[in-house]
Amino acid sequence: MGGKLSDIVDAAKPAIVMVIVNLVFGGVNIFYKVALNDGINPRILVAYRFIFATAFMFPLAFILERKRSPRLTWMIALQGFLCGLFGGSLAQNLNLKSLALTSATFSAAMANLIPAVTFIFAVSLGLEKVAIGTWAGRAKAGGTILSIGGAMVLTFYKGPNINIWSTSMHLLKHQDQDQDQGHPTSHDVLVGSLLALAGCFSFVIWLMIQAKMGEKYPLPYTSTALMCATATVQATVYAMCSERSLSAWKLGWNVRLLTVAYTGFLASGFMMTLVTWCLRKRGPLYVSVFNPLMLVFVAIFASFSLDEKLHLGSIIGGLLIATGLYFMLWAKGVEMKNMAMVSRSKTSEETETITVSTGLG
Repeated sequence: MGGKLSDIVDAAKPAIVMVIVNLVFGGVNIFYKVALNDGINPRILVAYRFIFATAFMFPLAFILERKRSPRLTWMIALQGFLCGLFGGSLAQNLNLKSLALTSATFSAAMANLIPAVTFIFAVSLGLEKVAIGTWAGRAKAGGTILSIGGAMVLTFYKGPNINIWSTSMHLLKHQDQDQDQGHPTSHDVLVGSLLALAGCFSFVIWLMIQAKMGEKYPLPYTSTALMCATATVQATVYAMCSERSLSAWKLGWNVRLLTVAYTGFLASGFMMTLVTWCLRKRGPLYVSVFNPLMLVFVAIFASFSLDEKLHLGSIIGGLLIATGLYFMLWAKGVEMKNMAMVSRSKTSEETETITVSTGLG
């Protein structure tokens, strides 16, 4: 009984980890919105995020993985640089610029293309196999599509308000009263759409590179530290080229410091380590399919802290996302069982061969 319970817990760990990761990433969106509303330069915000993440991850990697760290080759260093670029500095700057030109809802909707793009990339590169003729293959494809569809319903369909709770908290109230929030022009929407799409591709490319890097360098803390360090250099150089005023770099004891600390220490530091671990355990498609779940958390957080109303579309979309995730997890579970059975069968055949050979000898 204890063994079966332990197996269930071990099998559920990646799913639990990805739910926690997207819960934290949902908080990042709220902090981003408040900090940008406070007037911080988005390039400086990205630079500080990875500065804080590097300061947090390097000591942690040294303490936990210094005794089993393999040799750092030029190929691993290059992969770390590319991870820092596509999964760090480039992706974050693209997403923040898209958010500034369009809206948080539109930017989040574009981000839900990540599972579909990852699915295509993973299948094309041989990192993921889809046997459409099997129930597991159909569930994997259907679950991915259902999750994306649910995220789109959550984003684009509002429906009537659902008054489950009421709160007087509104973190943007004082800024909104002083600012004229104009509607984005068609040019801004076009440019913002292209930037958001580029951000999706950048994130997916990072998933692919990180998955390959994890095969030869299976150290989640060290690889995350390497990624954050290279992203720090890239983002800082980019920010300094556009903003040389020292006053713009001052944080102070305010929401800006809280934002870079949260996004740096928790999101880019600890959460990225968990994503790296999950990539090695389950692959890039498994990680990306949880991405739409972040919208559910954002909808809940925003209704509490930003005075945004919870709509019927949010509930319907959330249910569709949960159903899609269930199909995907079930398919992955079936595949893992099949792989384990094949592995045990090969081991049994090898054992019988050795026994027969010994007996003949």
